[in-house]
Amino acid sequence: MAETKTTVTAASAKTASHQPAKSSNLFSSLAVPICLVIGFCLYFFVLGNPSNFQGGNVEGKPVEAGIGKWFGTVYHGGIIVPILLSVMLTCLTFVIERALYLSKAKGKFSGAELVRKVQYHLANKNVDAALAECDKQKGSVGNVLKAGLKKYKEMIGNTELDTEQKLLHIKNEIEETTALELPMMEKNLVFLSTIASVATLLGLLGTVLGMIKAFTAMSSGGAADSTQLALGISEALINTALGISTSAISIIAYNYFTTNIDSITYAIDESGFTLTQSFAANHK
Repeated sequence: MAETKTTVTAASAKTASHQPAKSSNLFSSLAVPICLVIGFCLYFFVLGNPSNFQGGNVEGKPVEAGIGKWFGTVYHGGIIVPILLSVMLTCLTFVIERALYLSKAKGKFSGAELVRKVQYHLANKNVDAALAECDKQKGSVGNVLKAGLKKYKEMIGNTELDTEQKLLHIKNEIEETTALELPMMEKNLVFLSTIASVATLLGLLGTVLGMIKAFTAMSSGGAADSTQLALGISEALINTALGISTSAISIIAYNYFTTNIDSITYAIDESGFTLTQSFAANHK
C-alpha cells in the first residue's frame, strides 16, 4: 500500500506565516463600558451638583449665571442625557484613537514622496537605498514597499524562474502585506459609523419623551402646569442638541478617516505598480 504524504507548498507555507495573530480587542471592549460609567458619573455628580441649582435643589431652576446654569439646564434633559453623554465620550475616544493610529500609518512623509524616491533608486538599481527610504518613512506604505522590495531583491538573484513568475511572486508579496495593513487602518471605524446613527435615534427618543411631558402638562390645563410644559420642551431640545452634535462629530470623523485611508491605499497600489514595472524594465 502506497504511503500518502502531505505536501505543503512554499506558497501556502508563506501565506500561513503571513496570517496575523488574533490581537486582543481589549481597547474596544473596555472603551464602551468605561465611557458609559464616566457619562453617568458626569450626569449625576457634575451636571447634577446641587451648586448648579437655585437653593441647592436639583429639581428646581438652574442658577442664573455661569457654567452652573448650563450644567443645570442639561441635567434637566432627563435620563437619556447620561446615555447620550456616554455615546459622545465613546465617539471622542475612538476619534482620538483612530487619529493617532492613522497619523502613524501615514509615516514621516507622504507615500507619494516615498514612491518617487524608490523609483529613483530602482532606476539606478540601488535596492538597498530604496529599502533605507522605507525604513525612514515608517508608515503603512513603507511597510508594504519594504516587503515588496525584499522579494524584489530576492528575485533579482533567482535564476530558476522566468520574468513573469518573478513578477507574480513580487505581486503576491505586496498583496499579502497589504492584506495585513488595511484591516488595521479600518479597525474601530465601525464604532463611528454606528454612533452616527445611534446618537440621532437616542436624541430623537429623548425628544419624544420631552414632548410627552410637555403635552401631558398641556392636557391637564391650568397656569400651574406652565413650568412643566417649559421643562418638557426644554428636555426635548436638549436631547435633540446632544444627539445631533454627537452624530455630526461621528460622521465628520468617519468621512475624514476613510478619506485618509483611501489616500494611503492609493499610495500602496501605486507602490506595487512601481515595483513590478521597475523589475520588468530593469531585470528582464
